[in-house]
Amino acid sequence: MTYGVIDVGSNTIRLCIYEVEDGRIKSLFNNKTTAGLIGYVDGGELTRKGIKKACDVLSAYKEMASHAKIKELFVFATASLRNISNTDEAIETIYEETGLKVDVLTGYEEATLDFKGAAHTMHLGEGIMVDIGGGSTEILVYDHGNIQDATSLRLGSLSLYKNYVSKLFPKKSEEAAIREKVLSELKKVKFLRERQFHTLVGIGGTIRAVKNMNNDMFGLPRQNDRVPAKKLPLLLDEFHDEEKSTLKKVLDVAPDRIHTLIPGMLILDTICRNFCCNEILVSGYGVREGYLYKKVVLEE
Repeated sequence: MTYGVIDVGSNTIRLCIYEVEDGRIKSLFNNKTTAGLIGYVDGGELTRKGIKKACDVLSAYKEMASHAKIKELFVFATASLRNISNTDEAIETIYEETGLKVDVLTGYEEATLDFKGAAHTMHLGEGIMVDIGGGSTEILVYDHGNIQDATSLRLGSLSLYKNYVSKLFPKKSEEAAIREKVLSELKKVKFLRERQFHTLVGIGGTIRAVKNMNNDMFGLPRQNDRVPAKKLPLLLDEFHDEEKSTLKKVLDVAPDRIHTLIPGMLILDTICRNFCCNEILVSGYGVREGYLYKKVVLEE
């Protein structure tokens, strides 16, 4: 059977089409729109303009999915609609305008579905899993296929850019402020205190962009999915040139993340340092696949 999943994120909205057969999920199509919904949040509310932006993208994706002969189209939202004060208004307006029902995930649900998605394609022993999104960062601790605990930090690559960066790229003082904010939020999570993990499983577009940059910089094959944590400072150093040179480097690696890549890398590097991680293992699957697995495979 073929299914569609729309992921309404703080930075991007993505439509994915999958084939599900015998409990296995295969990606057939993937399209994303950089909607930047977090940029439409004012005083904690998603503005009417922001809700309209979401409706416009969702309507276009609904039309696109109708041509794919899918059995069902699922829509979920993460921090984009979770971390606003008018969540109910937003999802009601979206339903009225598009006919689509949006499932707003809690931070814990997002983290656990990340795990289900990643575990679907890789063997997970013991470690920490991190998903850096635009408006939140999910962190989950696992041990031999079992979730030990999970949390969602209310910070992401786009929210940190919005709150801490004055120009296109952060200055040294702004980088320091971002790192301080990440450490401050980590210290609030009791189950993460005084922990060390050899391996960090990375999920999401920011960490995939870091992998691509690492492979490009060090001449590694595109399919390489491992990044030594000690390489992160070297990758960040690439962005300390003059702005024009930095702009070219970001455009070469992740043009759709022109302003969020560096804040996202700072989150990742700070987390790796805090937990003494040696290696980042990048997963191609995450919350979307975990969500579909839960909705289709586990409920059949």
